[in-house]
Amino acid sequence: MNAKLLLKTVFLIVVLLFLVLMGMENRGTVEFALKPVLPNKVTLPSALMYFAFFAVGVLTGTILTAGGGKSSSGGSSSGKSGK
Repeated sequence: MNAKLLLKTVFLIVVLLFLVLMGMENRGTVEFALKPVLPNKVTLPSALMYFAFFAVGVLTGTILTAGGGKSSSGGSSSGKSGK
């Protein structure tokens, strides 16, 4: 197994563990106000608020790192000749 993939998987599991712990320990309601976008305050349980912000962060990270693929450039040969 690739060590980089294993490290990323362990990191994701740790982040999800913290998300579960925050949801279990913070049971109160939270008011969220964002005047330019939302005219009214949003009142939700804190666990749902944590999950929503986590989901937005994951989607943002996925969008920023996705795509691109391999760029092909003409001068990227390894210096080996066909002799």
